[in-house]
This record gives sequence, structure tokens and C-alpha cells, in this order.
Amino acid sequence: MSVRHALSLEDIGPQNLSMLIDDSLKIAAGDAGRTKPLAGRIAGIFFRGTSTRTRTAFTVGALKLGASIITYGPDDLQIKTGETIEDTARVLSGFLDILVIRTNDSIAEMNALAAQDRMAVINAMSENEHPTQAIADLVTMKEEFGHLNVHVLYLGEGNNSAAALALAVSMTPRMRLTLVTPEDYGLPPSVLEKANRLALQHGSSIEQHHCMDNLPKEVDVVYTTRWQTMGVPKADPNWVEKFKPYSVTKEVMAKTSKPSGRTIFLHDLPAVRGMDVYDEVLDGPQSRAFRQSEHKLNSAMSVLQWCLAETELTIGQGNHLIGESRLHHPPVPMCPQLYGELQARERPGELCILRE
Repeated sequence: MSVRHALSLEDIGPQNLSMLIDDSLKIAAGDAGRTKPLAGRIAGIFFRGTSTRTRTAFTVGALKLGASIITYGPDDLQIKTGETIEDTARVLSGFLDILVIRTNDSIAEMNALAAQDRMAVINAMSENEHPTQAIADLVTMKEEFGHLNVHVLYLGEGNNSAAALALAVSMTPRMRLTLVTPEDYGLPPSVLEKANRLALQHGSSIEQHHCMDNLPKEVDVVYTTRWQTMGVPKADPNWVEKFKPYSVTKEVMAKTSKPSGRTIFLHDLPAVRGMDVYDEVLDGPQSRAFRQSEHKLNSAMSVLQWCLAETELTIGQGNHLIGESRLHHPPVPMCPQLYGELQARERPGELCILRE
């Protein structure tokens, strides 16, 4: 059986992106029901970097959907002692149904982990892109406005969150994104080129410049992120001075907001108050940053379900087949304790067999 990986928004594509946004809103509204579609699934949560929202969102989301989880810290796997990513993928794909991974490194490591069709892999942030963050961003906007025909002003570094936002906007018709970044800290040229190419295909608009004196007026959304992604230092010792003009202050909000006051402020968090954003903005009436963080859970649940949508477990009758799994080739008797929440289904004298 094949699985879906969620490594980049470009791979997910515009139709699936739209569906994931709508599914996230249904989950947020409580319309997704109380079923456990991932009952019997095992999710690995592997975070090589710090995380408050994303790690909690995927852990809680997997549990709410009925999956059992196993977590790995940066030093827990034998990758630390020299085992190859390829060998790690072969091993983990024999145990796990899905692996959620965060790293400060390039997406190449995730691509290597995803070079198999037994275990789905989700990018919970790489150096290149933070796809599930962008899904949560657009969920927040659609919840607020009822549509995505909006103009987003992004201020600050062209980091992985900005890259994901640009790709999401580029695949969403009628959306517009203006990025205003410090010189030499914009989107990587390859990402900007890709986003513009996709925008031409889908009827959206992406532009980037570096001048704070040329901010667009009456935008729908003002968005910023932490200037030091994952706390990684920058090579230029004077980088803070270059970024200071790009702080989101109440003056910036007043200059760019609609007269109606319908302009909202977003931040992927964590925020460094007094630097990327000031208190009166982050805690002010236009801020939706903390609602945005809540949507990290809804988008995580939506992506988890989407990745495994074509490989749902079914409870058999007669021969008491628990389900179809990618765990073993050929079929072998398997102890149901492996499946956490499926332990309750074990009955004396019955054989639990997993088969492809």
C-alpha cells in the first residue's frame, strides 16, 4: 500500500491544500465527529529542535485521532552514533505508520526518510519550509474572513515560515502576498522563483521588496515571525540593527490597516516582544496570533488523517483480522499489545494477524 508524505506544500498541491484548510476548519468547529480514524496506528514524533506548539499539536492530535505515539529526542536514535538515514528509514518503517519530524537541517534528510512507501513522513519544520504552519495560517485567515481573497503583508526574515506562506499563497487563487524584508534576508531566490511561477498558474500574486517606506495600505493581514528562526545565530554581528526597522509596532499597524479595523495581525510564535513585535500589537484587539496557534492542532490533525487516508485499518469479522498493516512481510502472528489502544479488542483464544 502507498502512503502520502507531507514534506512540501508544492508536493501537497493546490486541491489538497484547499481540502486540508477546510478539514481543519471542520475540526475546529467540532464538525468532524468523535471517531478515532487512526485507532491502531503508531505515530513517531521525532524532534531534533525545540518546539512548543508544533510538537504538542502533533502529539495531542495523534492521540485525539486514536493513534498511539512514541517520541524521540535529538539524541535518542542511532543516527546520533552514525547509523545512516536510509537504514533508519528501513527500520522505522517496519514499526511506525507515520513519522513526524522536525530538524534545523535541509529537507534532504526528510526526503531520505520518505524514500519508502510503508511509513508516511510529515515535515514539522525543516530549514527550507514549515508547511503545516502555513496551513494553520490560512485556516486562521479563512476563519476570520470567510474566504482567502486577501492581501497579506509579511514583515521580517524570509525564513522557512515565510517560504511556506509564499507557497501556500501562490497556490490559492486571488490571494496576494507582499514580503518586506531586510536586504540580504529575503526569501531564497529559488523559493521566490517557484512561488511566482505557481502564482502565475493559480491566479495569485507574490512580490518582495526591502523598503519600509513603501508599505502597502489597507491590507487584510500583517504577519511577522521571530527574527532568529529556532534561535539559530546569524553570521552578521550587526544583524539586529538591520532588522529593527521591520518591527511590527502600533504605528506600522495604523499605517497598513483598513479604516474598518478588519485588518488582523498574525505571528507564528514564539515572539520576541520588543523586537519582532511589540506588546500593544501582539496583545491588542487586531491580534489573532494565539488563535492561530490553536489552529496548529487542527491543521496537524487534518494532515495526519490525510497522510493515512488510503490505508485505514478495518476491523475484520469471522477470522478476527484486526486490520491491514505494512508492518510485516510475509504475514506473521502479532501480539495486539503492539497496538496500544487496540488491546481492548483482544479476546481469549483469538489470533491477531496483520497482513498486507
